[in-house]
Amino acid sequence: MLHVRSIWNGAISFGLVSIPIKLVNATENRSIAFRQIHTEDGGRIRYRKVCELEDREVTQAEIGKGYEDADGTIIPITDEDLSHLPLPTAKTIEIVAFVPADRIDPLQMDSAYYLAAGGAPAAKPYTLLREALKRSQKVAIAKYALRGRERLGMLRVVEDAIAMHGLLWPDEVRAPEGVAPDAHVTVNDKELDLADALMDTLGEIELDELHDEYREALEEVVAAKAAGEAPPQTPEPAKSGKVLDLMAALEKSVRAAKESRGEEPGEAEVRSLPQRKTARAAPKQAAGKKSTAAAKKASAKKTASSASTKKSTAKTAQDAKKAAAKSTTAKSTAKSAAKKTAAKKTASRKRTA
Repeated sequence: MLHVRSIWNGAISFGLVSIPIKLVNATENRSIAFRQIHTEDGGRIRYRKVCELEDREVTQAEIGKGYEDADGTIIPITDEDLSHLPLPTAKTIEIVAFVPADRIDPLQMDSAYYLAAGGAPAAKPYTLLREALKRSQKVAIAKYALRGRERLGMLRVVEDAIAMHGLLWPDEVRAPEGVAPDAHVTVNDKELDLADALMDTLGEIELDELHDEYREALEEVVAAKAAGEAPPQTPEPAKSGKVLDLMAALEKSVRAAKESRGEEPGEAEVRSLPQRKTARAAPKQAAGKKSTAAAKKASAKKTASSASTKKSTAKTAQDAKKAAAKSTTAKSTAKSAAKKTAAKKTASRKRTA
C-alpha cells in the first residue's frame, strides 16, 4: 500500500481494456535546500508576486495562466480551456506499442513514476498487463498528458508493480555533434589491455552501497554551525604528479585501484585482448612476422657462426700438420748435419795418424 499522494488519476488504455490507476512519484529529491538571507542581519529574502498593473501583491488563488503572443499581448488560458483539448490522452495513458527495452535510448529517460491500481476493480486487468509485460520481455510505449502537455512514456515491471518512465520526444534529444575530439587519435592494443586491466581491477559494485557523501558532509557542517562549533576541516587531497604519459597513467591507476582494495600493487596484470578480425589486429600480425624474421636471422647467424668455427678448426689442424712437417724436416736436416760432422772428424784423425 503506497502512502504517497498521487499526482494524477486516470486509466491505462490497453486495447479495449481500461485499467484505473493513480500516478505516484517513484523518486524523491534528498538534497539539502538553502534559503536566501540578508548577510548583514540574517533576514529572509522573499520573492513576492506582484501585479504589474495594480502594483500590489496577489495571492495564489488570483493567479492563472496566460500565453504571451509575439507582439507581447497576453492571452488568458483557463483550466476549462485545457479540459477541452482534443486529446485522447487527457486522462488516459494510451499504450501504442510494445518494443524490446534496448530500443529505448537512455538519453530519452526522464522522470519515473509508479502506477498504482485504482481500487479493487483494477486489480485483475492491472495484473494481466504486468504478467503480459513479464512474459513478453518487452516494454510498453504510451502517450499521456501531464501538466499541460502531452508526453511519451515507457511502462515496465518493477518487482510486482508497473513503473512508467517519462520519455523525451525523439526531437528533444540533441545529436552529439561537436562533442567528440576533432583530432584523429589512434589507440593501440597495449593501451586497451591496460584499460581492460583497470576495469577488471575496479570490478563491479552493488549500487545500494553508493551514497551521497556530499550531502552527509553538508549535514555535518550544518550540525556543527548549529551547535556553535567549528565546521570540520576538509582533508587535504592526495598529491599526485602530473602524468603526461597515458600508459603511465593507466599503470598508476591499476596500482591505486589494487591498493584501495587491499591487494598487493605489484606489476599491473595485463590481460591480452582476444584476437580481433578488425584492422587493429594488423600490428599484432606484423609483429609476428617480424618475430619470425628475427628468428630466421638468428638461425642464419648461428649457422654462419658454426661454419666459421668449423673453418677455424680446419685451419688450425692444417697449420698443425704444416708445423709437424717443418719439425720433421728440421730434425732430418740436423741428423744429416751431425752425420757429416762425424765423418769429417774421422777423416781428420786418419790423416794425422
